[in-house]
Amino acid sequence: MLLNTFYMSKPDSFKDLSTTNEIDLTVRGRKSGQDISRPVWFVYEDDKLYLLPVQGSDTNWYRNVLKDPTVKISARGQELSAKAKTITDDNKVKEIVEKFRSKYGNSDVQKYYTKFDVGIEFALK
Repeated sequence: MLLNTFYMSKPDSFKDLSTTNEIDLTVRGRKSGQDISRPVWFVYEDDKLYLLPVQGSDTNWYRNVLKDPTVKISARGQELSAKAKTITDDNKVKEIVEKFRSKYGNSDVQKYYTKFDVGIEFALK
């Protein structure tokens, strides 16, 4: 398990993410070195953002995070640069999956997510 983590000041736009279903995640391409941005689903709970790669550890943006854990998170016009904490512990990943099912519904999680072996956590403190 990688133990990279970060702490940052939480801007006003990140205080209430309950009405937002997607954030933009920007990672650096492990081969190209270019910034790659994509919308991702997330769960916000207890000053933490959780991400679940749709193809688990096979997801390209997750593999990019393994090479360079520094990412950008954008929501509501605010952008934060931070280091990701990767989660590989089965029990913790299951907790993240349950959080996603609670927010987005079991049918949508089953429809879009194909592998449940990793997650990402960001502490917004």
